[in-house]
Amino acid sequence: MKKQIYIFITLMLVGAAINAQNANIKKANKLFSLKAFSEAAGLYETEEDLSQEALQNLGDCYYYNAQMKNAAKTYKQLITKYGIIKDKEAQFRYGQALKGVNNYERSDIVLGNYFGESRDTDAFIEELVKNTPHVFKLQDLNSIGINNDFGLSFYGKNKVTFASDRNTEHPIYSWNNKPYLDLYSATLSESGELTNIKPFPSQINTETHESNAVISKDGKTMYFNRTSSKRVKENGLSVANIKIYKAELIDDVWSNIQPLPFTSNEFNTEHPSVSKNGRTMYFASDMPGGYGSFDIYKVPISVDGTFGEPVNLGPNVNTSQREQFPFISEINVLYYSSNGHQGFGGLDVFRSESVNGEFTKALNLGKVVNSNLDDFGYIINEKKNFGYFTSNRSGKDKSYRIAREENILTKYLVNGIVQDKNSKELLPGSLVTLFDDFGNVLQDTIVKDDAYYLFKIEPNKKYKVRGTRKLYIPYDVEFSTDSEGKISHNIYLILESYADAEEKIEEKETGVVQVDLEKIFFDFDKWDIREDAANTLNTLVDLMKKYPEMEVEVSAHTDARGPDEYNLNLSKKRAASTLDYLVSQGIERDRLKSIGYGEMQPLNKCIKEGICTDQEYDINRRCEFTLLN
Repeated sequence: MKKQIYIFITLMLVGAAINAQNANIKKANKLFSLKAFSEAAGLYETEEDLSQEALQNLGDCYYYNAQMKNAAKTYKQLITKYGIIKDKEAQFRYGQALKGVNNYERSDIVLGNYFGESRDTDAFIEELVKNTPHVFKLQDLNSIGINNDFGLSFYGKNKVTFASDRNTEHPIYSWNNKPYLDLYSATLSESGELTNIKPFPSQINTETHESNAVISKDGKTMYFNRTSSKRVKENGLSVANIKIYKAELIDDVWSNIQPLPFTSNEFNTEHPSVSKNGRTMYFASDMPGGYGSFDIYKVPISVDGTFGEPVNLGPNVNTSQREQFPFISEINVLYYSSNGHQGFGGLDVFRSESVNGEFTKALNLGKVVNSNLDDFGYIINEKKNFGYFTSNRSGKDKSYRIAREENILTKYLVNGIVQDKNSKELLPGSLVTLFDDFGNVLQDTIVKDDAYYLFKIEPNKKYKVRGTRKLYIPYDVEFSTDSEGKISHNIYLILESYADAEEKIEEKETGVVQVDLEKIFFDFDKWDIREDAANTLNTLVDLMKKYPEMEVEVSAHTDARGPDEYNLNLSKKRAASTLDYLVSQGIERDRLKSIGYGEMQPLNKCIKEGICTDQEYDINRRCEFTLLN
């Protein structure tokens, strides 16, 4: 009986433990669905044997709170235990987490599979060194570095706004267990430090999040983010949405605070930035119809303050991942953050310029500004070359001051056009290749309609640039960027066609280019090269040795007299014999092609026996030498 009681008690305890575990997981899943990631992670961590869903949720909790070391470790455990990550977007997060711990080699594999293209982050970073227009120096803003601070914006004279969680009297935000954000103003000191930091009044700062304020030139209008105090259903989950609000300063009181007309409870709008003339707002949104997650949009602002319809900035700017924190500078350069374009890891800062109303392809700002974690909220004074941005590279959102100067490496380049030597016409479709001084191919490009090429190069190097085109003589130019050379080289590649360069090479009316040689004769029913034929072929040998890139098709033809099959075989043997002779004289076999056409390509009307004179038939008995390259 005692033994039975012991077994019963044991089963009761095991059952209670299982029930407690199930309750913990159920509660953690609920918290996860509410985006209370810090609290959810704490519960998941108490359990040893997590299901596939729970283990992925734990990895996501770490990821969303920028705990990349824990995230990468957990996603790896998920793969080790269950074989795969079922959620495709979690695969992306795993790749980003690997970047967050500087494991670029593994990250390139994971993200390469996700995007369906090869990735080489180390090579990308190396190339950025000579592609980014500026280099940066970083200054830590100790005055606001204790808290999570971000989203600086210039306004007035030597003033900025920013968001911070420094108000410890605020409720705690369950996402990260930090106080809700408020908006603050500060004065810029001569050294760029932030002084006289003050919160905005209660009309602006509420019990929920406020961030990313921009204030008009006259100081009378503010646009800012505010998170709704109410939750709405989104994809089956209860979430709080973010909207852009407008406030007006009337008699020193912020009044008429209303969400902008294009905002909605169905999606988020955030991170406003207004152009210098006040006529265009740029913002981020996950509204329907975008490329995925958050995209950058612009919306016109009328003189009377009303708004037009938002316009997506398109695929040069936006990706299937996050694009946020736009800033439009005084010269209309758009800066924003993205984790969808190739970068260092997390959100990186990119720039894009408006050309004829379209924004150019995103350009990563490079190291110093960007790290393997999130870098965002970039603003810049283009004229004075200083600005600010925010990064969580230190473990929390922290603002930094930057000074920039021109990147001299961007001045190292070679460019030019490809044109015909005689007609001076542009030659689109030509191949331009850049070699190092060892003959290794560094870069190449097929020039477009403008026949223009440009290669980035490096200091203290020797190079060769070559232009090539079918039926043209290759053209090489050597140059250097060492102490005897120049930083920038403008080199026109002047190509001459074989037909213009050599009298014996002629372009036919059909467009084919042939070497015009004396007639080659063969003995009857023979294909051996006679002495007189060899003398003629030696002219072609000399030409091919003069132009090592030249490739030739040797074709043999017969007249219509005799059986078709016999003529075809005879022509093939004669063409092959001619090719063999050229090879015997030192021409590489891979530069030659032989083909016999028999009687299939007559030059006149003599297409069967008995209708022409011997002289007319004789016209069709020939060898032709057609240039292939």
